[in-house]
Amino acid sequence: MVFEFKLPDVGEGVAEGEVVKWLVKEGAEVKENQPLVEIMTDKVNVEISSPKKGTILKLNAKEGEVVKVGQVLLVIGEKGEQAPTGPAPSTPATPAQVAAKPAEVTRTATVVPAAAPKKPQEILATPSTRKLARDLGVDLAIVQGTGPGGRITDDDVRRFKESGRRPAAVAVTVPTKAGVEERVPLRGIRRKIAEHMIKSTHTAAHVSHVDEVDMTEVVHLREKAKVSAEKRGVKLTYLPFIIKALIPALKQYPYLNASLDDEREEIILKKYYNIGIATNTEQGLVVPVIKDADHKSITQLAEEVAKLSERARTGQLTLDEIQGSTFTITNVGAIGGVFATPIINYPEVAILGVHKITKRPVVKDNQIVIRDMTYFSVSFDHRVLDGAMAAQFMTVIKQYLEDLKLLLLETD
Repeated sequence: MVFEFKLPDVGEGVAEGEVVKWLVKEGAEVKENQPLVEIMTDKVNVEISSPKKGTILKLNAKEGEVVKVGQVLLVIGEKGEQAPTGPAPSTPATPAQVAAKPAEVTRTATVVPAAAPKKPQEILATPSTRKLARDLGVDLAIVQGTGPGGRITDDDVRRFKESGRRPAAVAVTVPTKAGVEERVPLRGIRRKIAEHMIKSTHTAAHVSHVDEVDMTEVVHLREKAKVSAEKRGVKLTYLPFIIKALIPALKQYPYLNASLDDEREEIILKKYYNIGIATNTEQGLVVPVIKDADHKSITQLAEEVAKLSERARTGQLTLDEIQGSTFTITNVGAIGGVFATPIINYPEVAILGVHKITKRPVVKDNQIVIRDMTYFSVSFDHRVLDGAMAAQFMTVIKQYLEDLKLLLLETD
């Protein structure tokens, strides 16, 4: 009997996933619980197994295609059976198809004709996008979606509003030559990062505040504790100390440990402290989460930072390990630079940027001395809090890192 296997719900809040790699082919015999496909959901790969034994009659998506929860992934049946016929799903061109084009080609901006109005059940858009459309007076039924699966994005709504439904521009032809350009498919983690960054920058009202922090005492404390930590197999970085200084600042200014529910127009203040750590990997940026960071010691934080960073680099993070953050830290100090203004990890309302510690001459007690200095930057959503609160928040972090008596009250 023919069985249509649909993409199951693989985690809370996951509505779709990208087919990363098929582990079976059409015509193959599979056993129950045999791995079928790798699906990427929210920067994490999950392996989907077969619910029954049988023959793979049809694969309904190609690698790189985005499928929604509840959409038919593949068809399983008995040998000789036929899969249901129907229109083939649209799929992006594969790298091989792109490579098969002539060496010298022309790239043309195509004109998309006006589409017929969609029925309400055919409109794919998030609640915040629907609200934006209502605010701008845009009918989503006649907007062409450019997101995955035809989803209408905030950009689509804004472009439609700005265009005033003017006629499409004349197509422009731009010649290109093979070997001069390389086209890399926007797939996997890179595509997820792009979606999250666009969502954040087009939703939150980004503002940044930068402050200078004297890390001299923390540098000395870490040097003293590093040897004993290494004996216990723990790599002690500056990050656990920064997390410890961050917690009291979040407690004093809870609007930075929050999210904004655009649909219900409510600010949600979080009374728990799950700290996301932006981690660079070969595939792209991922944000593993340290849960209940306020209940953990410096040593425990160091252990968890090391464990999650390693799991991120080896692609072994689970959905639970990247979900539920209330505030994020991004640390580019090891790479270099003076300071940066990071993009908020939406739907959070703030993110802390930590930068390189360098020895610099500063004035202390009317004397020029050499101190270990750095810059911290906080990007925040101006819809939720104002610059004064962000500055006060940074002042608390600065006080805890510059005064060991305060910091040690938060440690082991």
